[in-house]
Amino acid sequence: MIYWALLLHFYQPPTQSHSILEKVSEESYRPLIEVFRNSPNARASFNINAVLTEMFAEHDKKDIIKGLAGLAEKGQIEFTGSAKYHPILPLIPADETIKQIIDNQRTNQKLIGPVYQPRGFFPPEMCYGRNIVGPVLNTGHQWVICGGVACPVAWPMETIHYINSPQGKLFTFFRDDVLSNRISFKEIDVPGFIKHLTVFAGEKENIYVITAMDAETFGHHIKHWEKDFLEALYRTLRQTDPTSPKTIGITEAGSSALIQPVKLSELFDHFKSGTNIQPKNSSWSTTAGDLKSANPYPLWNDPQNRIHQLLWEHLNLAIEMTGKAMTAADNEVSQPYAAIAREQLAPALHSDQFWWASKRPHWEINMINRGLVLQQECLLNAYQAIRSCNGLSSTEKKEYRFKFLAAERIVSDLHELLFDTVYETS
Repeated sequence: MIYWALLLHFYQPPTQSHSILEKVSEESYRPLIEVFRNSPNARASFNINAVLTEMFAEHDKKDIIKGLAGLAEKGQIEFTGSAKYHPILPLIPADETIKQIIDNQRTNQKLIGPVYQPRGFFPPEMCYGRNIVGPVLNTGHQWVICGGVACPVAWPMETIHYINSPQGKLFTFFRDDVLSNRISFKEIDVPGFIKHLTVFAGEKENIYVITAMDAETFGHHIKHWEKDFLEALYRTLRQTDPTSPKTIGITEAGSSALIQPVKLSELFDHFKSGTNIQPKNSSWSTTAGDLKSANPYPLWNDPQNRIHQLLWEHLNLAIEMTGKAMTAADNEVSQPYAAIAREQLAPALHSDQFWWASKRPHWEINMINRGLVLQQECLLNAYQAIRSCNGLSSTEKKEYRFKFLAAERIVSDLHELLFDTVYETS
C-alpha cells in the first residue's frame, strides 16, 4: 500500500487587491472545491491562513468558506493550523508567534465553523526553527510539516519521527520536495506520478509519500491544472467501485500497487512512531546550498540582501515600539493609539514584503512598499502613544523619538534601494 498525503496551502497577503483575489478565486479556489466534490476518493489536508478566510467573508466570497467546510464535514479534507497573517515564525518573537497562531484558530473557527479542528500545523513557507516547537505544541497541535531539505536522517517512508521538547513530542512530516516541485511546475503528468510512486515504493510493503504546494498552483499559476492533473489523477486512481476510498496504480512490472489518498493525520493510523530528531532550520524553498551558506530562509532573510536586512531592522523597531506603547499607555489619549499600533502590527509581520524583495526571482516594488507602509502606520501610532503617556519621562520619550526618526531614515534608504535596484528577468 502506498499512502499519498496531499497538502494544499491557501493564502493571500493582507495587502492583496480585490481584483487579484477575484481572479484567484475564479481560477483556483472554486474549481478546486469542485474537483473534490466530483472526486469522492479525494483526500487532502488544507491549510488556509485566516487572513484569507477573513478576506473571503469581507469580499462576498462566503461560498468558498462554505465549500471548504462542506468538504471537511464529508471527511474528505482536514484543516491544519497556521499563523493568521503568514509571518516567518522563526524570525519573530515567541509572543507574536503564539498570538498569530491563536488568532488564526479563532478566526477560522468563527468563519469556517466547528469543523475547523486542526491536529497538525503548517508553518508559513514551511519555515522551521527550533523556537517554534513550544508555541506549536502549546496551542494544541500534534504534528508539524517541514520541507524535505529539513530532514536530518534517512528519508522516512515507514515511520513518523518526532521532536522532543519540554512541552512534549511534536511529530514531524517532511514534504517530498522533488515530487512536489515537479507537480508545481507541470513537469510530471498523471502516468508519470503513478510511476514515480510505485518505483519509489520498490519492494516495501507499506510506505507514505507527502506532496505539498500552494493551492493557487492549480488553475491560477497553471491554467486548468486542477482538472488536467488533480481530477484526472483521482479519476485514474479510482477502483471499479467509485465509492471506495482505496485506489490502484500499476507498477512498471505490471503488478498492482494500491495507492490510497489520505489526510496527513490519517498516517498515524498506518505507521508507527520513529525516533527523536531535530529538523534543520529551513523552508520549502531552501536548497542544500543555502544550508551550507548558513542561509536557511533565503527568500525572506538573506544576509546578502540589503533590502531584506533593512526591512527587518524597520520591522523590529515596530515590534519594539509597539511593545513599549502597550505597556506604557496610561491615559485616554495614549491607549487608543497603542491599541491601533497593536492591531496594525499583526498584518505588518506578513511574509510577502520580503518574498517580493528576494530577487530569486521575485521582485515587485509595490508589494514591498505595501508591507513597508503597514510597518510605518504601526510605528506612527506606537510613537504617538509613547509621546502621549503621562508616566514616561522626557528622557524616555526622547529615546523613542530617536528610534522613530531612525525608522524614517530606514524608509528613505529602502526607497532609494528600490529605485536603484536593477531587476532583470532571465
